[in-house]
Amino acid sequence: MSKIIIKNASELVTCKGKSPKHGKDMSDIGLINNGCVVIENDIIVDAGGMDILKNYDEREYHIINAQNKAVLPGFIDSHTHLIFGGYRADEFSWRLRGDNYMSIMERGGGITSSVRATRNTSLEEFINLGMSRLNKILDMGVTTVEGKSGYGLDYETEIKQLKAMKQLNEMHPVDIVSTFLGPHSVLPEYKGKEDEFIDFMIDDVLPKVKEENLAEFADIFCEKNVFTVEQSRRFLTAAKNNGLKLKIHADEMYQLGGTELAVELGCTSADHLLQASDEGIKQLSQSDTVATLLPATAFCLKEEYARARYMIDSGCAVALATDFNPGSCFTNSIPLVIALAAINMNMTIEEIIAALTINAAASVGLSNITGSIEKGKKADIIILEYPSIHFLPYHAAVNIVETVIKNGKIVKGN
Repeated sequence: MSKIIIKNASELVTCKGKSPKHGKDMSDIGLINNGCVVIENDIIVDAGGMDILKNYDEREYHIINAQNKAVLPGFIDSHTHLIFGGYRADEFSWRLRGDNYMSIMERGGGITSSVRATRNTSLEEFINLGMSRLNKILDMGVTTVEGKSGYGLDYETEIKQLKAMKQLNEMHPVDIVSTFLGPHSVLPEYKGKEDEFIDFMIDDVLPKVKEENLAEFADIFCEKNVFTVEQSRRFLTAAKNNGLKLKIHADEMYQLGGTELAVELGCTSADHLLQASDEGIKQLSQSDTVATLLPATAFCLKEEYARARYMIDSGCAVALATDFNPGSCFTNSIPLVIALAAINMNMTIEEIIAALTINAAASVGLSNITGSIEKGKKADIIILEYPSIHFLPYHAAVNIVETVIKNGKIVKGN
C-alpha cells in the first residue's frame, strides 16, 4: 500500500470543486499556508492545515517535507495534437520572414505536409514519439493530457493515431484523453466537396472509433474556408449520437459563430476563440462550456491573443492549454503558456492556476476525479522548487516543478 504525507507546504493550492470555476471564482484557488496532504494508494484522503496530521500515524507514511515549497494539483494540458509525424521547421522560418499561408501551401507545406508525414509514420514510431513527448510534459508537471487525431484525414491514419494514444495511455503514467478530430482540414481533393468529406467521417470512420472505443471526444475545425457552422453542427451531432463528448475549434481566425454553436450543442469546451464575439462570450458565460485559450499559438503566429480578461470578467470558465502541434505551435511548454497568460493576457496567477487545473480538468470531462487537491480525488500533485505560486510567472518560461506525484506514486523527484 502506497502511503504518502506531504507536509509543511509553504503554500498548498487546493482548487476545490467538481465543476469549472467561472469568472471571479477563478481567483479562489483555496490556498492554505503551511499545508499538508495525505495520500493512500492513488487517492487523496485528506488535505488542509498541519493540524490534520493529529489524525494520522506518520510512521506509517513516506514523508515529503515541502518546507519552502508550493504544492499544487497536477497541470492538465487540455488541447494538444500529441501524435503526428514529421516537422515543419522550414515553414516556421518562412512565416517569420512574412510568407503567407497560401504561398506555403503552394510549396507543399501547411497541414498537407503533416498529413503526408503522418500517413507515412508507423504505429510503433507513434508509440516511440509519444513516449518521448509524454516524458517531457510529465517533467513540467502535466499529469493529464488531451490528444487529438486529425493529421490523417483518412480512415487508416486517423484510426492509427487514436490507437497509438490508447496504447500510450496504458503504458505511460500521464493520463491521455483522446479526441477524434477527423474534420481537421480539407485536402485539395476535397475542396468544394466538404459535405462529402463530412459524410465520409460520419459514415466510415466514426463507427470504427465507437466500435473500438478509441476516443472520448469528437472535435472539428469550424473556420472560414474549412468547415462551416452547419457542417460542424452535422458532424458534432452525429458524434454525440455515437456517445462521444464534444469539443470544437472555434472562431480562431474569423468570427464565424463557432462559439455560439459550442453552447448550442453543449460542447465540453470551445477552443482558440481569438475572434469570439461579445454575444458568443456572453453565451459561454451562462453555460458550462469551458473557454480553452491557447496563447502559445497566438504567440507563434504573431496574432492578437484571445480576450481572456474580458471573458473572465464576463463570467466565463477559462482553461489554458498548449495546442502542441507540428505547424502553428510546436511547443508543449506549460511554463511558456503561464508566462504568456500573465504578461500578455492580463490573467492573475490564481486565474492561471485554476485554468490549468480544475477548469482544464472540466474541459476534458474529468473535474469529478482530478484537477484539485481534496478528499476523494486522484493523487495527481506537483511540488515547486520555490515557496510561492508567484514564482510561476516570475521565473518566466522556466520549468520550476521539482516533484510530480501521479496516481499516488512519485514519478519525478525523490
